[in-house]
Amino acid sequence: MTMMNLTQNERPVSGSFRVDVSRGERVGRVSSEWFSRPDDERYLNLPELYDAVRGRAEHAQARTVESRAIRVEASRDNVERLALIVPGRAEPVAPTHWSFGQLCALVGAPTSYLRQLPATLSGINLQHGLLSHRAELVKTLEADSGRVELRAVTGPDYGRIWDHELVAAVMKIAGNGTGDTRWKVPGVLDWATMTHNPFVDVTKDTTTLYASDRDVFLFLVDDTNPIEAGRLADGSPDLYFRGFYCWNSEVGSKTLGIASFYLRAVCMNRNLWGVENFEEITIRHSKFAGQRFAHEAAPALTSFANSSPAPFVAGIKAARERIVARTDEDRETFLRKSGFSKSETTKVIETVLGEENRKPESIFDFVQGITALARIKSHQDARLELEGKAKRLMERAI
Repeated sequence: MTMMNLTQNERPVSGSFRVDVSRGERVGRVSSEWFSRPDDERYLNLPELYDAVRGRAEHAQARTVESRAIRVEASRDNVERLALIVPGRAEPVAPTHWSFGQLCALVGAPTSYLRQLPATLSGINLQHGLLSHRAELVKTLEADSGRVELRAVTGPDYGRIWDHELVAAVMKIAGNGTGDTRWKVPGVLDWATMTHNPFVDVTKDTTTLYASDRDVFLFLVDDTNPIEAGRLADGSPDLYFRGFYCWNSEVGSKTLGIASFYLRAVCMNRNLWGVENFEEITIRHSKFAGQRFAHEAAPALTSFANSSPAPFVAGIKAARERIVARTDEDRETFLRKSGFSKSETTKVIETVLGEENRKPESIFDFVQGITALARIKSHQDARLELEGKAKRLMERAI
């Protein structure tokens, strides 16, 4: 396994280290996953996760069939439920909650309405939709694990990327995800001391490795090797560490995506604090998705994992050194020319003054003030707009 050598900016730690989470952005995507996952969707290491998603793939079969040839019937097995007779399979196939919705959407049937109907009436309506369906072919994903289920139904050109393929790509750089490489499940921020502790046991409460019958989501960091990128106002080092999260759905509930970034801390409910240099790529499950994953996503993940932090550190250094305002008039002119309203300009300057005990002078000062202002915006669109402006300012300094 290829691993990146430490640079002069990286500091291997054996315990907690102090961080300043008032800087950078707060990203809540991982926290949303953490809140929504029941225990049976939480995994303690990557091999365990891989075995689970690979196992279900081994019991699955993808086929392309004629939509008009699918027959819908209501079966009685203690409770009335729908079953499908699919060409090429003798036994009935039971749609899952997800695939039923996909099937309804595919033929233009109102999903929520059909769910409320008795199975017999729902089947009649769905059958009518299939017979009237203009497209001749659909792609099914059927799983036989004692009972045959329809896990997904998509258009014939759906380019499936299996969940275990993404997990395998992560394992190439992260091993078991719990410490046998530099990439691991993150530690936890202690709010009382404002220190991030990388050395926390991986439990169902702390893990960031998730999989359901519809998707996978993984979040890993390199928090035992923080990177110094300048100094804080009190002279202490401003420490960051690398992180990335990625996601996929082999049944079509979401795209495949990878987000990479630098951050300063992860709290107990898995909010990301002090995020900088956030980058994201997504791949739709279109016809050539598999090739794009092989040629774009997986190499991008490896490249980020093994790259030097020097460009990131140099960018921070350049932004700190580039003085763009020394007077109040300079500050207002700089922000107004950068697309900020008069009220936003005042708030950015006041934010920096409140947090740094001085007015902004460098591009880095202004960027920190803008991202701090963005964090308190209640509307996502307004927050993203401010964060976008901050990112463009940062890019001007590099």
